[in-house]
Amino acid sequence: MTSPSEDLPSLISEDDRDAAVQRLQEAYAEGHISHEEMDERLHRALTATTHGEIASALVSLPQGNEGTTSTIAAAGGRIKRRGVWRVPRFLKVESAFGRVHLDLSQAVFEHPVVDIELQLGTGRAKITVPRDAVVGFEDLRTGWKDTHYKPPRRSRPGGPKIRISGTMGYGRLKIRHARR
Repeated sequence: MTSPSEDLPSLISEDDRDAAVQRLQEAYAEGHISHEEMDERLHRALTATTHGEIASALVSLPQGNEGTTSTIAAAGGRIKRRGVWRVPRFLKVESAFGRVHLDLSQAVFEHPVVDIELQLGTGRAKITVPRDAVVGFEDLRTGWKDTHYKPPRRSRPGGPKIRISGTMGYGRLKIRHARR
């Protein structure tokens, strides 16, 4: 016998809906679906409330590279990324000793949600995010100092969602929004 909760379809989140829209737009840009088919599938994805409904909008599309993780690692020294660069869906930053500076202010975001996992021993880290980014770092564990983050007073909708997780030993993470 099944329980009542097993009979209920699982509801989707806004992140699921955003990922589906992104995948449909990519499929259209790569020529996998026509403009008319994209419009019809976008309507289904935007009005979907369950995973089954959103899956029907994505049926027969080629698999994307959503599961890839890029790793930036250094035993000592500095890790620095800035300027125009593509931010992967999952980014892992590892450093035993040294400083980390990730400047995402001019970066290209191909995904509405980006997960950054920090595995840092000692040294400090600084992450500069776009002005309209939404930042979450609830899953980050710090050993010695707290994270320094001051959210913007006014934010514009539509920016990327950046989730920071992982472990920091002896050092401080400073997150700031770009001024430009």
